[in-house]
Amino acid sequence: MADATTAARDRLDRALSTLERKIHELKLAPVVADDDLFALPPPPSARIEDERRIAELEAAGREASEALARAAEAVREVLSEAEAGEAA
Repeated sequence: MADATTAARDRLDRALSTLERKIHELKLAPVVADDDLFALPPPPSARIEDERRIAELEAAGREASEALARAAEAVREVLSEAEAGEAA
């Protein structure tokens, strides 16, 4: 049981590490300038960059969600194995 718990903890640690790294990378990315009512409209290349950035954020969110779902499943497996072991 300790091996399964350790393995689940390791998977959780890896998933959280990946999530923290991606969040850190996203925080380091350039920030979109504040809204200025009198500013000229951004060039089309800026819109493409914004769309690319949004796609990256969405992909990172999906990856993080999938990693956490896998980690949660691993924890459920360990808990069910522990319950089965206690019942036996």
